Amino acid sequence: MRIVFVSVPLQGHLLPLIPLAAACRDAGHDVILAGGGFPPDVLGLRTADIGAAFSLPRSALRVTVRHPRLARAEMRGVAGHAMVGEIFGRANLALVGPLQALAERERPDLIVFESLSEAGAVVAGRLAIPSVLQENTLWPATDLFRAVTASSAMAGLDIPAPELTIAVTPPSLRAGAAPGTVAMRPVPFSGGGPIPEWLLTPGERPRVLVSRSTLSGPDLGDPGPAVIAAAAQVDAEFVLVRSTARRGLPPNVRTVGRVPLNEALPHAAAFIHHSGAGSVLGGLAAGVPQLTTPGGGDRKHNAELLARRGAGLAVTAKAITAVHLNRLLTDEALRTAAREVAAEIAAMPEPAAVVPALERLVHG
Repeated sequence: MRIVFVSVPLQGHLLPLIPLAAACRDAGHDVILAGGGFPPDVLGLRTADIGAAFSLPRSALRVTVRHPRLARAEMRGVAGHAMVGEIFGRANLALVGPLQALAERERPDLIVFESLSEAGAVVAGRLAIPSVLQENTLWPATDLFRAVTASSAMAGLDIPAPELTIAVTPPSLRAGAAPGTVAMRPVPFSGGGPIPEWLLTPGERPRVLVSRSTLSGPDLGDPGPAVIAAAAQVDAEFVLVRSTARRGLPPNVRTVGRVPLNEALPHAAAFIHHSGAGSVLGGLAAGVPQLTTPGGGDRKHNAELLARRGAGLAVTAKAITAVHLNRLLTDEALRTAAREVAAEIAAMPEPAAVVPALERLVHG
């Protein structure tokens, strides 16, 4: 069968789709990855850029002007799903036309779309084919689907519910799965690229990876500056990924460009980042304790969820000190909880095991 996987053209949304898309391709199906801003490596999948007219900043600005109170709540991470629903409802309108044109050329049997790409459900409904919703955040996919489809921008569209929802959140981090949901292991994938050999083995001192958002803009919780300021007081090696800092670094701080974090994390002692869902799940899959910076959007939710599970610390970026960094490296309770969740993830069905469920939607 032919399957189109749909994501908004943002790498944090696109990357979680790639392992299942590759598993479908490896099972003999014709797979197309529709989105944009593709990373260096998509595991050999066919791609289609549908994001030329997509602009998240423009959509966010328009929603902010119309809903200023909601926007302020979003920046504090307390808007729930309301603001994200309005922003991505508007943003998805730019994807519907290009995705429909692609689908009319390719004639897919099935569309799989991520939590904030409801254009996939719209086009599947117009073509009268089944659709699948794949979770790619720590917010339940069904909650985000309802938020986007209920947005003012999408009010006039016919948006059928997906025939199947795939949940990737580990069991101890979720309240329960909705009916019609199947579980799938979140497989970390960072989009490939070269990696230095020294990152593929443990260092002489505990190594801490420090990453930041792939998005640009204010208040994205980059922990890098605070880590640099405190690093000299900590007996560890800090590796800043995609950092712009080059001068005046302490001796125990190194910088690298874009590297596949999924390959480096298993050799790290800890992980510090901006609380993106992909980063949280990647760190959990590797079983390493994390320090995350809560903030707008889902970042507050993700950071607090991780902290409640006991597998990480939630500290605002500017407040990070050597005390936090030392605790991250020495608190055995954090490490134990992280390894417990890693074991949960390893026990979840791998993407290849979910492919038959997709096949049954088309072939019965």
